[in-house]
Amino acid sequence: MAMYFSKWISSYIDWRMLFLLIPPLSLLIFLSLSSSPTNPLSSFAAIRSIILGQQTLTPQNSAGFPVLPPPNRTESRGWRERKEELLRSRVAVCLVGGARRFELTGPSIVEKILEEYPNSDLFLHSPLDKNAFKFSLLKTAPRIAAVRIFEPKPVTETESELRVLTAANSPNGIQGLLQYFNLVEGCLKLIQKYQKQHKFKYDWIVRTRVDGYWNAPLHPSNFVPGRYLVPPGSTYGGLNDRLGIGDLNTSTVALSRLSLIPELDSAGFRQLNSETAFRAQLTTRKVSYVAKRLPFCVVSDRKYDFPPSRFGVPVAALSSRGPLSGAKCRPCAPVCRGQCVGDVMAGLYRGWSWTDWANGTLELCDAHGEWESGWEKMFDRVAGKKLATERKRGGSLTLKKCVDDFEKMKRRSGNWEAPRPEKICGMGLESN
Repeated sequence: MAMYFSKWISSYIDWRMLFLLIPPLSLLIFLSLSSSPTNPLSSFAAIRSIILGQQTLTPQNSAGFPVLPPPNRTESRGWRERKEELLRSRVAVCLVGGARRFELTGPSIVEKILEEYPNSDLFLHSPLDKNAFKFSLLKTAPRIAAVRIFEPKPVTETESELRVLTAANSPNGIQGLLQYFNLVEGCLKLIQKYQKQHKFKYDWIVRTRVDGYWNAPLHPSNFVPGRYLVPPGSTYGGLNDRLGIGDLNTSTVALSRLSLIPELDSAGFRQLNSETAFRAQLTTRKVSYVAKRLPFCVVSDRKYDFPPSRFGVPVAALSSRGPLSGAKCRPCAPVCRGQCVGDVMAGLYRGWSWTDWANGTLELCDAHGEWESGWEKMFDRVAGKKLATERKRGGSLTLKKCVDDFEKMKRRSGNWEAPRPEKICGMGLESN
């Protein structure tokens, strides 16, 4: 009976035709199922688009960064809630360093950090020099807590500092390290004084250099409770110390660059550079840290060989998609992209002046000479209309306008310790 039934089926079906029909029918079912967002096969949407000849483009922001949609509504809601929590918190933003290229970096700091967290209080600690007049660009900052612009003097070198620190690879020797450490810890003192005056404590401290150019906002994910956040790369044997974010306890340890040196001396640390001393501070005080990529780079006028040697310094083009995590950068026409970057970075020692370059996020300048002609247009094109306008405003300041801007900042500031605005502005503008 079974044999008879099988022969009957065979007589009525052309099996060759059936095999021809199965693939298109299967494809039709697959496409109809994958078009439903609630179906498990929806994860094959990318394959579906390829089959249909569709091209999926990743949207980008004004700086060229890919803007990926959140995986689901729950995660997006989580970041919004985290941002709202930070906006209710007390945040101190500490800026340290000289203002050499502040007309490029300052407006980006205002937009990507201070305006992104308008509840944050700005603290500025910087030496007086011919570029200090550029700090008048901070008049647009939402809140100014304290400003200290001081006339630099040599820092006394103690025996413990001479044992713990090394002059190697520091442009100004151990004195250069001490001046930098004094800037950082001096900003912490400004914060502590302000807390005492107003009888409260900050929840978070963001410490960054004034020569950092930001091409995307500071994301809420970079505030990590109980851990101090640092950028990866540019470690020079220790930890990248060009930016740090932490709560009050971890930040107090991280910013105590001078006062913790005797502890490092007692623990037996010797011949440390800035980055290794920074790591020793955190580990000695048992402060946990985490490295995350951040969208900023350090704008530098220094000259570096190209291509860089194993322990050389790669200089990123400001147009790089980043995030560059504090790598040295300048506005330039990139001379090295794609595979060229991979070849250069493969020759660098990862524990020194290395930065992440994956997925085409890094382009390199030939920085062996001065900034190239036309760099202003290159910067304006990358930075966008708003920051380009601020750059031009900084370059066209008159003495009177500069003084007026500083007077406005002074009136808005909680604490002000600086020479008269006429002196700050006159040092740079009268010499032009």
